[in-house]
Amino acid sequence: MAAAPHPTPHLQQHLEQSPEQRRATDIIRLLMLYRPLLDAFVIDFFTEGLWAQLPSAWQPALASATPSQLATLLGGRGSPGAAWPLSLLAFAAAARALAFPRGCPGGSPHPPCQSSHLHPLLRRHIKPKKQHEIQRLGKVGVPPNPLRPPNSPQPLNSPPSPQLLQRLSQATSCERVVDIGAGQGHLSRFLAFGLGLSVTAVDSDGRLVGLAERFDQELLRELGKTRGLGHKRPPRHSLTPRAPKHVAGRLDPAAPWGEFLLPPDPPGHGPAARNPLGGPGGSEDGGRVLVTGLHACGDLSPAMLCHFARSPAVAAVALVGCCYMKLSTAPQPPGCPLGYPLSTSVAALPGHQLSYRAREAACHALEEFEGRLRGDSPHLRAHCYRAVLESLICSADPSKRHLGLQPGRKAHALSFPQYAHLGLPLAGLDPAGVPLDSEAVGAMLKQQHKVVAFCTLGQLLAPAVETLILLDRLLYLREQGFHCALVPLFNPQFSPRNLVLVAARTPLATVLSGLDKDSEDGNSSEDKVSSEDEDLGEAES
Repeated sequence: MAAAPHPTPHLQQHLEQSPEQRRATDIIRLLMLYRPLLDAFVIDFFTEGLWAQLPSAWQPALASATPSQLATLLGGRGSPGAAWPLSLLAFAAAARALAFPRGCPGGSPHPPCQSSHLHPLLRRHIKPKKQHEIQRLGKVGVPPNPLRPPNSPQPLNSPPSPQLLQRLSQATSCERVVDIGAGQGHLSRFLAFGLGLSVTAVDSDGRLVGLAERFDQELLRELGKTRGLGHKRPPRHSLTPRAPKHVAGRLDPAAPWGEFLLPPDPPGHGPAARNPLGGPGGSEDGGRVLVTGLHACGDLSPAMLCHFARSPAVAAVALVGCCYMKLSTAPQPPGCPLGYPLSTSVAALPGHQLSYRAREAACHALEEFEGRLRGDSPHLRAHCYRAVLESLICSADPSKRHLGLQPGRKAHALSFPQYAHLGLPLAGLDPAGVPLDSEAVGAMLKQQHKVVAFCTLGQLLAPAVETLILLDRLLYLREQGFHCALVPLFNPQFSPRNLVLVAARTPLATVLSGLDKDSEDGNSSEDKVSSEDEDLGEAES
């Protein structure tokens, strides 16, 4: 009998990789195959002839597909009947399979007007989307998997269940939380007043710090009034009169972990307060801290991970990133990685580079776009309008290419001439000198279905790009020897950046398993404000 063939060196290397490394490798291969599609700006659809750059076998099927049929390519519900080429089906299936599961949206595509899971005083000044996010981040973790053997590695993705930051606090014996990029302090306020944790909120904008402090004092006054009223029916949510401490300062990714902060931005809005991580050995009070960031923008997310890796004062981190297009991509000095890539695993892979356009696409709202396709929403025409406008601008003055124009949030409700009369002056052009009713303009507007189809292909790749960025962060932490996991935390229909990266210096089993299911905190279970809550005040939008 002939001996079994030995695996090739390339296959052997692939087999020796961890599941996360293999996924990153496969994503990069997919992106390299479709790099022109990934890096294309939809506004260049006409100026660069993007339709002709698609595989010729795809063009007839995409050109004849209805928006509802295009929705099926994204994995959603839609109208059957489209005869997709096998190569297009394979592309769509690969893109969907390589992206992290984003959870089951369920329920309404919009958050409720108010969340009954938050005390009414904590809902003030907070939009419904943010209410959903801070309540989930403060109180959501991962339930056990009955099919997973004891002490086995935690799966990369797990469905949500109650109490993440609370469980992290208990598992690490930390009662102090540092909220980086806290803004107006909404999450910090919930953690302090709602969960009773000791919270330090850090933000680079001294004006936002002042506003957050004002909101805290407002809540304390209202809380005092409520207690003095002696309600016959006390609210379901009790608060502790424990306000967070607010710090004005910027995170310095290059500083030693004991320094941590730079003066705030802009100058003159208060000096940077004492480092909330304290000196060697721990925080200001000698203990360790949890660090969290809700939608930490651009390089702030990797900077937080670097400080976690270098600071023994940080016991754990729970991070939700955003604004991937703002990530640094230039080579970083040894020992202080920043931006993308962070991990040596991803940095060593040929073709790992991501363009600005690719990172921008990773910030898109896939579920929202899919819903617009299913409903053949008039919002879809805005993509064609902008591409036609770009063609007119480039014809009039090529130096004005790719301007960040915002002709209005209700562009879909306008005729194209109305849209152009708003957009051309933003580019410094007189609409009177541009032929808006020419045959060429009419011919471009008739290709709206093609523009929408091209957008759909880009949306297919966007979750894979986000997955690669998050995998890079997870692998960076694994390379440092930390325990980490990614959890789909928010409802992706109204909170697109819904994956939270959780990492700790000790095993996460007690945090990510053994939790009882709480149906009241599910992704689709936000309900209306109860009558006793209404007595205590409403949230502002």
